[in-house]
Amino acid sequence: MPRIPYLPADLAEPRDIVDAVRARRGGTLLNLDRMLLHSPELAAGWNAYLGAVRTRLSLSPKLRELAMCVVAVLNGAEYEFVHHAPVFLEAGGTQAQVDALRDPERAAGDTALFDDTERAALAVAIAMTRTVSVDDTVFDALRTRLPERELVEFVATVAAYNMVSRFLVAFGVEPE
Repeated sequence: MPRIPYLPADLAEPRDIVDAVRARRGGTLLNLDRMLLHSPELAAGWNAYLGAVRTRLSLSPKLRELAMCVVAVLNGAEYEFVHHAPVFLEAGGTQAQVDALRDPERAAGDTALFDDTERAALAVAIAMTRTVSVDDTVFDALRTRLPERELVEFVATVAAYNMVSRFLVAFGVEPE
C-alpha cells in the first residue's frame, strides 16, 4: 500500500506537465508518475531528467539497465526491478543474468554470466549504493573499460536510480 494515495490515472491537470509525462510513457501514467504528480514541478523536472538518462545518453542500454536493476535490488525497490529487468533483456541481457542480479555481490564475481566490463560496472554500482564512496581499485577497473563520457553517464545513472529507488521505497509505490 502506498503511504499516500496515488493521484487518479485519468489526471488531466496541469495539462502541460501531465501531457509531457504521458508522452514519455506512451500515453499512460504509471504509479510512480501518479505519486510524483502530487508536486507538478517535481514531476516535470523528474520527467525531463530521467527521460534524458533513459533515452539520450551514449552509455550502452545494457549497462544502463544493469545499473538500474542492481540499484533496485540493493535498495529493495521491487517496482524498479520489475520495470527495468524487461528492458535489460531487450538491451541484450539474458534471463540468467536477470536471475543472477537478484544477488548483486555474487553476480559481480560471476565470470560465466558477466563479462569484465559488466562485473566492473556491478562493483561500482554496488559500492555507490551500499557505501556511496568507491574504492580507487574498484573505480579504476571500470574506468579502464569505458570512455570518460560513458563512465560519467554510468555513475550518474547509478546515482539517479538510487534517488528513484529511495522515492519508490519511501512511498511504498507498488508495481502496476
